[in-house]
Amino acid sequence: MNISIITVGKLKEKYLKQGIDEYLKRLSAYAKMEIIEVPDEKAPEELSETEMIQVKQKEAERILSKIHPDAHVIALAIEGKMKSSEELADSLDKLATYGKSKVAFVIGGSLGLSQEVLQRADEKLSFSKMTFPHQLMKLILLEQVYRAFRINRGEPYHK
Repeated sequence: MNISIITVGKLKEKYLKQGIDEYLKRLSAYAKMEIIEVPDEKAPEELSETEMIQVKQKEAERILSKIHPDAHVIALAIEGKMKSSEELADSLDKLATYGKSKVAFVIGGSLGLSQEVLQRADEKLSFSKMTFPHQLMKLILLEQVYRAFRINRGEPYHK
């Protein structure tokens, strides 16, 4: 399986990079992993509704240009469906079984994802009703993808 994580913004925090590198190393035994970072759109702290839409649209163009046409797209969004680790594992297993070997997870920037990206998504996944920093979500997502592969292979994983 080929899994891409397309995300807005460059990761700067060393501790997050170390965690991400660790899970990428672990995942290399199960799947071909790729993290694609697209630049975030610079914007002032205070934005009008119109300016927010414009920022998200510019980021959307960058995101959409990185999605493979054959990819099954899973957008991370608060309004998405919440799944247990076992349900995520089952979803990834079914995608692989039914020939969807390319999966792209999309993590938006600080303003979230545009309607264009959400419409391109085959499904929306929520990790919580809470808002998390998008940089931290990369690490959380990688851990859950790793856990999913371990579950699907019947391999032990610490609880």
